[in-house]
Amino acid sequence: MVVPSFKEAALSVHAEYKHSWRNEKHASQWLNTLEQYAFPMIGDRAINTIESPDVIRVLSPIWLVKSETARRVRQRIGTVIDWAKAAGFRDGENPVSGATKGLPKQPDRKRHFKALAYADVPAFVEQLRSDGDHSASALAFEFMILTATRTNEVLGATWGEIDLDQSVWVIAASRMKANREHRVPLPARCLEILRAAKELGADSPYVFPGSKPKKPLSNMVFLMALRRMKVEATAHGFRSAFRDWSAEKTNFARDVCEMALAHTINDKVEAAYRRGDLFEKRRELMNAWAGYLGPSDAKVVPMRA
Repeated sequence: MVVPSFKEAALSVHAEYKHSWRNEKHASQWLNTLEQYAFPMIGDRAINTIESPDVIRVLSPIWLVKSETARRVRQRIGTVIDWAKAAGFRDGENPVSGATKGLPKQPDRKRHFKALAYADVPAFVEQLRSDGDHSASALAFEFMILTATRTNEVLGATWGEIDLDQSVWVIAASRMKANREHRVPLPARCLEILRAAKELGADSPYVFPGSKPKKPLSNMVFLMALRRMKVEATAHGFRSAFRDWSAEKTNFARDVCEMALAHTINDKVEAAYRRGDLFEKRRELMNAWAGYLGPSDAKVVPMRA
């Protein structure tokens, strides 16, 4: 039996697993991190000769300065070695476990996305409407806030997902973090935004197209808008503002608020019995949120960049 090198084993794992991963970007990143950090040090080593000191040698240069990347590299090295063991190329404990014990404790990685206080969001939306020139990026930003969805969900939205008659946006499971279809009720203001967006990009499959009709807006547009408006927050932080508002200013049940954010139910027993998605209650919640943010003062007139 010819024992493969670590690089050969990693390429085999990537080829076998990539079709089960959620998207091509993850598959590409999975291999790229190993190419950048692991292959130069252990790529040519036979997979059955790699031990904990070798793994430490790979991880040490980035363990404290690129903590998240280092953890991903560690996990991916472990996956390759587990594959090699299952394939009969090595035995014994995975050396990644021993390597972790030999590395220093990383700084606390708990972090929160910077968010505006929910009381400040209506003023932000008003400023967005007045300063945003009704471009696709401004419309998309307000749409994201109104629906309490994630950046990539909004930027990747296509007209095929939108049902204007039923006022619902159905995001496919493949585009959701929880890998489960998510129905989003659309308040009246969202429908106004969608009609304006349609005028902007009539020939695009994307609701909020970028400069090229067949491509969506860049994932940097919201960050640039926040910088331009000199707001110390992140786009994701508006989901936190929505959750705080729903908890402190409404009487909607926790499950309704969590499902509005497409969060999963951690309790397996509860999840087993929860067959519905509380859609009509969520529609009431999102209408209340839109009302809190304030009505649009003027007709939306889309302008091309």
